[in-house]
Amino acid sequence: MIAIIDYDAGNLKSVEKALVYIGQQVIVTKDRDEILKADHVILPGVGAFSDAMEKLNRFGLTEVIYEVVERQIPLLGICLGLQLLFESSEEGRGVKGLSILEGEILKIPNIKDLKIPHIGWNSLEIKKDARLFQGIKQGSYVYFVHSYYLKAKKEEEVTTITTYGVPIHSSIQKKNIYACQFHPEKSGEVGLQILKNFALIDR
Repeated sequence: MIAIIDYDAGNLKSVEKALVYIGQQVIVTKDRDEILKADHVILPGVGAFSDAMEKLNRFGLTEVIYEVVERQIPLLGICLGLQLLFESSEEGRGVKGLSILEGEILKIPNIKDLKIPHIGWNSLEIKKDARLFQGIKQGSYVYFVHSYYLKAKKEEEVTTITTYGVPIHSSIQKKNIYACQFHPEKSGEVGLQILKNFALIDR
């Protein structure tokens, strides 16, 4: 069973649909016990960093996420869900993130002819031994929608890099924690393979 954490994030339904399509049992829930009973947990997200943290705190989900990490349940953050795993973001100054991982969430710089937000397909430079990307070809394209990006503190936790004006750390892996800046649920066959790979990860 895969639990999708429900904190009124925008991409819950599309993530659920993609998981059902690949044959997974899915529950969308705010309930602590349901989340902690799951074999895998997904933290989705579309929207603003500060608003998302306010909702996670209000619904009592911050502590549940810490417990998921502590219990070594495989956790996948998607888009804003990746950003929330870090300490803070330039998007919500003064708002504390989950601080599970170390790094900066920065605004994509204003560079001539670079459209912000970064919307559309872009390629992945995949690092060796990246578990989410088994069976996926180097340079594969995935779908992005974001104005802020991750610059991780620890290079060894970065599993893919995408270039959009600057090098973007577009996915990470640390122990049982995985996250993608892009949307696997909107990334065609490549995205579905990433979700299948996540579903196969053992505790």
